[in-house]
Amino acid sequence: MINKAILKSFHKEGFYKEEIYGAYKIFFGTLISESRLKIINLLRKGSKNVSEIIKELKIDQTAVSHDLSRLKDCGFVDVEIEGKYRYYRLNEQTIKPLMGLIDKHMAEHCIHILRKLKGGERK
Repeated sequence: MINKAILKSFHKEGFYKEEIYGAYKIFFGTLISESRLKIINLLRKGSKNVSEIIKELKIDQTAVSHDLSRLKDCGFVDVEIEGKYRYYRLNEQTIKPLMGLIDKHMAEHCIHILRKLKGGERK
């Protein structure tokens, strides 16, 4: 069942209940990209500019720029301009705590899947 507050917000914007799942797809689709997940995890350590992200993750500039654009559009990151540089940081209010919950969930419920894929259960 969809949260009533979300429904109210979507109705206010002119969307129907059936269209809400499009927003879920956008949100979770943002997390599907390994390079975007790497950027998110890097930004958990603090703000970085594009050059720093490229250097640390060894991802080409075009891909980093594209990923940052998606992360920014979806509210995963915030941007601050300092001189000629744009510094990206994780959304402290929503995404940073969410990533902590995701880490906890994965450690408790998903790690066994990786063990199976790697070739065996831990005893």
